[in-house]
Amino acid sequence: MSYIEFDKTQLINLKYSLDKELFRTNRAGSYAGSSIIFTNTRKYHGLLVAPQPLINDDNHVLLSTIDETLIENDFEFHLSMRMYPGGNYDPKGHKYLRDFKSNPNPTLTYRMGNIVFVKEYIYAKNENRILIRYTLEEASQKIKFRLKPFLAYRSVHHLAKSNTDVNHRFKVVKNGAQWQMYKGYDKVFMQFSKEASYTHVPDWYYNIDYIRENERGYPSSEDLYVPGYFEMEMKKGESVIVSAGVEEKNPAGFKRQFAAEVQKRIPRDSYENCLNNAAEEFFVRINKKTEVIAGYPWFGRWGRDTFIALPGLALTRNDHKSFKEVMNTMLNELKDGLFPNMGQGKNAVYNSVDTSLWFFWAIQQYEIITGKNEHIWKTYGKQMKDIIKRFARGTHFNISMHENGLLWQGEQGKALTWMDAVVHGKPVTGRTGYAVEVNALWYNAIMFMLELAEVNSDNGFIKKWSKWPEIIRNSFKDTFWDEEQEYLADYVNGDKKDWSVRPNMIFAVSLPHSPIGPYIQNAVLRKVQQELLTPRGLRTLSPKNSAYKGRYKSDPVQRDQAYHQGTVWPWLLGAFSEAYLKLYGKKGIEFIKTLYQGFEKEMTEQGIGTISEVYDGDPPHFAGGAISQAWNVAELLRMKWMMKNVKKLK
Repeated sequence: MSYIEFDKTQLINLKYSLDKELFRTNRAGSYAGSSIIFTNTRKYHGLLVAPQPLINDDNHVLLSTIDETLIENDFEFHLSMRMYPGGNYDPKGHKYLRDFKSNPNPTLTYRMGNIVFVKEYIYAKNENRILIRYTLEEASQKIKFRLKPFLAYRSVHHLAKSNTDVNHRFKVVKNGAQWQMYKGYDKVFMQFSKEASYTHVPDWYYNIDYIRENERGYPSSEDLYVPGYFEMEMKKGESVIVSAGVEEKNPAGFKRQFAAEVQKRIPRDSYENCLNNAAEEFFVRINKKTEVIAGYPWFGRWGRDTFIALPGLALTRNDHKSFKEVMNTMLNELKDGLFPNMGQGKNAVYNSVDTSLWFFWAIQQYEIITGKNEHIWKTYGKQMKDIIKRFARGTHFNISMHENGLLWQGEQGKALTWMDAVVHGKPVTGRTGYAVEVNALWYNAIMFMLELAEVNSDNGFIKKWSKWPEIIRNSFKDTFWDEEQEYLADYVNGDKKDWSVRPNMIFAVSLPHSPIGPYIQNAVLRKVQQELLTPRGLRTLSPKNSAYKGRYKSDPVQRDQAYHQGTVWPWLLGAFSEAYLKLYGKKGIEFIKTLYQGFEKEMTEQGIGTISEVYDGDPPHFAGGAISQAWNVAELLRMKWMMKNVKKLK
């Protein structure tokens, strides 16, 4: 039995199977994604989704899906399924499904009377290409196999509509055909491992509906272009490989390539291997740059997410090379002490106060996890000192160190911390002033720098900064701590102290250098555990608060209003676990192990083999947001590392 497997009763139950989504990515920024029964439920789904740099910075759905039909004695078995408005499905190929497995590549088995037909797919690791292997395992005679490609040629964030601008021309290539719907886009080559006849009959299929977009409050219906169809005969025991890519290839090598791609994959035969597979898929290497994608299917590279996720994704898996490559890529975009929050190049947006401070933490994790620090000062010291200097004297968005040693930040209409949702031009959780986790990170960064400076005999830095840790510790306690309430304020702005119980205070305990003493650390951990901890992560706001929202659902505005007002984020468990293990040592391992193992059931929930972006604050904590999120996977991997290396935690 496969570790990830669904049976007939689960697959034909559309309420169940359409909720299960599967994404496979490559290292060039493209992916294939759909539900487990290959019926697209989002505009982000597609079999060939790839960057189109001549168009814009988005990924684009080139090949949306393939319609498959088996023909025996003139009777047609339609294996595909599309949704149309009103909850109508046509055709209804899911009724033939008998089994789904994923070890390592997704495999679907269909049965139609005496016919058993198997479909497997794998996404090429280093090129924009999907390979699908069809096998006729059982049949009493030869059957005819017909395939129709459905092309979209549009950004993942938009929907296609029929139009007269489409280029209807095609070109015959070896064992296939090539199309290019619009200028500026890549061509799509669809080829077969054996000869197939192609009939060119351009047509549009209208009003194909995506139920997840409808649920999310977005337009949900689109038209897809079908240029024609392929046909071939298949006999019992025969396998045919279909390739869809942006470059032509020799079909003679498809079977060999399919087998080679399977051999490259980590078997998805355990919880840990699923996490390792998921971790691999966030790394993208384009134009000599290595980046971390924050989440699939709609996130790009985010600076904050990159630095938080990188230790777990790379270092816990002994992938030091990727860690250093990502660091080098990010350092090339450091500007005035700030890293891009999102975007890159001309489109980079630097509206984040904590991203640069998480950069220090990521390097600190390199030292802790690898046990090496001899090259840190030489490699990163100059940039680290520049960030400290820029933050101290002041940089964009009113980021500056005040006389009390604390870091101030904020600008009207901007949300500079990780709680960055904005609705109608106003931050949902406006935290202008002294933010608790920002100042915990600031203190940790300075302490880490002083450690490195001492090892590397940088007396100038030591002389300038050695007095500040004590000042910051005293100011931190005076500013954020309340003896009666026994927890830390979330942020302070003048006379206003926000006493909303939020998870941000946990970082004052978890970071390697804490600005608070043991008594306050224990009080903070206790408060977080009592009001914020769930089996899926930490709530962003206590249920006792009148502003708490326990469900992350409905339209974009309502989701943004709930995003940091009670919604659960799994990545915060990394900090909680670190704080817990620092205070309880080996005695705390069993409790953290329970939290870690509790995520194993998520391997067969919304995002198959990975962890979703967020979860409801209220039980039973349904998954929401992006299907696969980098820092969630990363912090689970780091939790596993921490349990094995409790003594290394500072």
